[in-house]
Amino acid sequence: MFLQQLINGLTLGAVYALIALGYTMVYGILELINFAHGEIYMLGAYISIITLTFLTVTGLTAKSLFLSLFIAVIAAMLYCGAYGLTLERVAYRPLRHAPRLSPLISAIGMSIFLQNYVMLAQGSADKIFPHTFPTVSIAIGNATLTYLQGFIIIASVILMIALQTFIRKTRLGKAMRATAQDKKMASLVGIDIDAVIVATFIIGSVLAAAAGVMVAMYYGLVNFYMGYVAGIKAFTAAVLGGIGNIRGAVLGGFMLGILESLGAAYISSEYKDAFAFIILILILIFKPTGLLGERVPEKV
Repeated sequence: MFLQQLINGLTLGAVYALIALGYTMVYGILELINFAHGEIYMLGAYISIITLTFLTVTGLTAKSLFLSLFIAVIAAMLYCGAYGLTLERVAYRPLRHAPRLSPLISAIGMSIFLQNYVMLAQGSADKIFPHTFPTVSIAIGNATLTYLQGFIIIASVILMIALQTFIRKTRLGKAMRATAQDKKMASLVGIDIDAVIVATFIIGSVLAAAAGVMVAMYYGLVNFYMGYVAGIKAFTAAVLGGIGNIRGAVLGGFMLGILESLGAAYISSEYKDAFAFIILILILIFKPTGLLGERVPEKV
């Protein structure tokens, strides 16, 4: 049972880690908690279902399910990337020099707006994912790893490695790190701060879209309020690992997924969602900087 719950936890943790990366990247540069980020993840799940439904009607899905899934993922990423750009331009950029509470309120407002927008546009009933992944599994001791679980874990790890490589090796990635350290000094050496911030929102939204598609495939249905709980859990993962730290977000995501899965199996599945909030409270009390976070002086 432990091994099976560990596999389930790794699958869930991979999704949390992808969403948490968006939180931690935005916070690292703007010191802003983008509470509308969970709704971007929800939009990604909806767009994948809408795209697959359209491809099924056109007959492409019957010819190649893999190609249809690939197109659905790309469509979700592009759509959510555009939404991330819009959020930054509409809700955050005008408040960049406002008191800290103002962009926080704006983020919560955008979260509520997106929830209601999707509810009105797609209805309040759950939407079913039109196709299922082949139900083939690999036996690992007394546990089983389905192909879909393996796909989610491997695809998530590839995206995380790609992000880390991008941050470390590319010119834009180096500009993002410089902006996170000191925006004023970065602008003085010629870095376009606005472009860096926009790129950060787009990249975080693209990763959240990928997570949304994976969850839609895994559970087989989505709803308009799924982004709220997942967003809070991903935020908890970011805090657990050390918000502002890329590797910390990945570590926190996997740890939270495993702890949640084990807690549901050995304590009570009825309190599954409560474990994330308990962990958040404990981290804020005993180690507010997170596992890999560092205490830094207050910027003036």
